[in-house]
Amino acid sequence: MTSKESEEALKKRASQVYEILKEHYPNAKVALHSTNPLELLVATILSAQCTDARVNEVTKTLFKKYRTPQDYAYGPIEELEEEIRSTGFYHNKAKHIQAACKMIVEEFDGKVPDKMEDLLKLPGVARKTANIVLSNAYGIVEGIAVDTHVNRVSQRLGLTENKNPDKIEKDLMSIFPKDAWFPVNYLMIVLGREICVARRPYCEKCPLNRICPSAFTFGERKSKSRTA
Repeated sequence: MTSKESEEALKKRASQVYEILKEHYPNAKVALHSTNPLELLVATILSAQCTDARVNEVTKTLFKKYRTPQDYAYGPIEELEEEIRSTGFYHNKAKHIQAACKMIVEEFDGKVPDKMEDLLKLPGVARKTANIVLSNAYGIVEGIAVDTHVNRVSQRLGLTENKNPDKIEKDLMSIFPKDAWFPVNYLMIVLGREICVARRPYCEKCPLNRICPSAFTFGERKSKSRTA
């Protein structure tokens, strides 16, 4: 939460953000392809520092070869690394996937956990991944998944001053009603991908530019760069 505004003011802006984005992006949803909790877990781990489109390309063949937690847990890690190489950071990702699946087999009877505290025990799983798996695979909403897009967009909208994902999540949970926690994640992601991009946001095209405290700053900066 920001130090300069009251909670009431932040809740009002959050409500406006939610309603406007719902109208502009009625079909916003998780972009990762999966058919079960295990596939979603693996895809989400692979999505770190990688586009969802690339992950979906990789998992087309990966999910045909690896169908159970045992397949990931006890197969040669070198083969898994080769399968996921193009997603980047493949050594760490393979290590986390294999270790997480070993724990799923040995401690959770081969089933991806459906509780936050259990998911967080899995190697390579933080709250973002846990939230995505819980909400999309099990219909359980315990928080707001904060990825790089939600991180950036929420800061620019003045909804948080924090940079730590867990603290950002707490701030957002305090100003959005619980029934918005699941959809607002994907609404912000779409906005972050299409308009509120990292380097030069397209503020003039943004449906939130009238209520976004950063819109004038970025618009002014862009105007100066054009006249320089």
